[in-house]
Amino acid sequence: MSRLLAPSLAVHRQAESLGAEADLNRGLELLAEVKAGRLPAMLRLYRPEPTVAFGQRDTRLAGFAEARKASLAHGFIPAVRRAGGRAAAYHRGTLIVDHIQPQEDSIADAKARFGFFGELFTDALRSLGVDAGVGEIPGEYCPGEFSVFGRGTPGPLKLVGTAQRVVAGAWLFSSVIVVQDSAPIRGVLVDTYDALGLAWDPRTAGAAEDLAPGITVDAVEAAVLTAYSRDTELVTGL
Repeated sequence: MSRLLAPSLAVHRQAESLGAEADLNRGLELLAEVKAGRLPAMLRLYRPEPTVAFGQRDTRLAGFAEARKASLAHGFIPAVRRAGGRAAAYHRGTLIVDHIQPQEDSIADAKARFGFFGELFTDALRSLGVDAGVGEIPGEYCPGEFSVFGRGTPGPLKLVGTAQRVVAGAWLFSSVIVVQDSAPIRGVLVDTYDALGLAWDPRTAGAAEDLAPGITVDAVEAAVLTAYSRDTELVTGL
């Protein structure tokens, strides 16, 4: 059992998206509930509505208003998240995993969590036939040292982006796994990043199914839970 994980985690499958802003806010609400001891350590899994989640730094760029318009033109709702770096896009072909856990010294393992969860999601994807690895790839959107990528032709594809929100006494680690239908994500990112004036390589935006045809969100969810179960006890429901 990993020292980074609670001995048990309640698994909450959110049946329907609450909407772009509401889904982000719900994660923060659950973080407050877990911190206060009103809810146990938990996993929240859901498929979001089409969303471009901008980072705080994006909102201070001159092109932010145009980037919001570009997002809407592609049918993606713009939202601003409190955790994470640059803009990321997702839709119902993705799986979002929010891991929320109390911890007295919540900042102590902040960087270690990125490495641990990067390996966990890499293992889950490898179990489904994706040649996955951990690390920033040149030109990726919302770049991060612990992105999970898949090796393919002509080059690596970013498949999982992670972000973390740490408060006194608890933390929220949120991961977006792109499983299916990468074209709309690539399209909206091209226009939003252009508006923001941020350079990136659109060839790095992909989905797991681009590397393992036929893979589904349900299969990835099951693989993620299997990977978790090796290190902690999973309990259904809250």
